[in-house]
Amino acid sequence: MLELAVERAPERVYGFSLAQALAERDGATRLVAHGTLYKALDRMRRAGLLAAEWEDAEAAAEEGRPRRRVYEVTAEGRRLLADAPQPAPRPGWGQAPA
Repeated sequence: MLELAVERAPERVYGFSLAQALAERDGATRLVAHGTLYKALDRMRRAGLLAAEWEDAEAAAEEGRPRRRVYEVTAEGRRLLADAPQPAPRPGWGQAPA
């Protein structure tokens, strides 16, 4: 999730857009469960990897929807991600069909 948030920078992202991006990236037919997603986002926020704030209520009302909590990767989150070892690619992921 942190990697996807960085990829979308400098935009701030909201949880549902991250769930959609995860599903698209992984070829999933379902989105990540909201309870799982928001718990993970909150853990990253408490660890200082993400900053979070509620968007302007008036802007959301003008669009006829509830306001969203938006997230932005902090400098600490970017540093941690840059220092993290890159995982080996999973078989079949990112590879052209044979």
